[in-house]
Amino acid sequence: MPVASIEPALARREGRALGSPLRLTVAGRLDATAIDAAWAAIQVEFDAVDRAMSRFREDSELTRLNRTGALAEPSRRLVAALTAADRAGRITDGVFDARVLLDLERLGSMGVRQSPTHSTRPIASEPVDAATRWLRRSGRRGELRLRAPVDLGGIGKGLALRWAVRRAAAIMTGGFLLEAGGDIASHGLFGAARWSIGIEDPTGGAAPVAVCVLERDQAVATSSTRLGRWLDTDGRPVHHLIDPRTGLPGGAGLASVTVAWPDPAWAEVWSKSLFLVGAAGIAAAARRRGLAAWWVDDAGELSMTPAARQQTSWVRAEAVPWR
Repeated sequence: MPVASIEPALARREGRALGSPLRLTVAGRLDATAIDAAWAAIQVEFDAVDRAMSRFREDSELTRLNRTGALAEPSRRLVAALTAADRAGRITDGVFDARVLLDLERLGSMGVRQSPTHSTRPIASEPVDAATRWLRRSGRRGELRLRAPVDLGGIGKGLALRWAVRRAAAIMTGGFLLEAGGDIASHGLFGAARWSIGIEDPTGGAAPVAVCVLERDQAVATSSTRLGRWLDTDGRPVHHLIDPRTGLPGGAGLASVTVAWPDPAWAEVWSKSLFLVGAAGIAAAARRRGLAAWWVDDAGELSMTPAARQQTSWVRAEAVPWR
């Protein structure tokens, strides 16, 4: 009878999804067939999320919804993402707000340059107000209505990680990490130990600024300006992290913010919200919420909350973490 192929102690699968690298890292000696099946399920999930909520696809549900303001039979993924974004706006007192798409387009977002037709919409956009309920639904799966165009990029990626991890965990045993564009969700352990994750240097250095030891089944998300930068129509440098209160790039004094949280979608929400608070207020905001958060300022100095210190196993010598 044939002998099943056994993977080594650490197996990897790599690809791309949602415009970013997608990587699966599996710990333990598992049947390669199970790993391949889990990887296929992960790719299917990310493809479904892309078709539901990408703002870069002409045929996505979100593009249709943003252009018309209504969608009669939305998928469960789109409903879940819009509901989560609406809730995140209320919980963060409007610091997180998905209604920044028109601001991104006005600033010349790279995605719009690739597809200029995205900026033509009959939907009337209202001023951003945290108290305004911009999402309306008829029943659990009925018609969706928007009061303003939205961008679901970050929270959509977090939800894709959440759902893909669940699908993979149902197929294979053992611990694994799933990474999408720098955001990571863990399941189980690395053998008998917890997973260790390097926090990227936003200046582009090869070595991490610190190493975070994840709790079991924990995620980590980073909001950074290292990649999402371009020049606006006036030649000024801008980035993709828009403060909904001003309509302009936010996070004054910060280069990156990383947050560890049990759920990847909410790790995304908290990392972006803390970034938009800026260097002057981030320490108080993160501590008030009890978040495990690490941040690097424009001078390259690292700071972290007390909760983050408990999960930090290593800090680069030149960093200044104990602030």
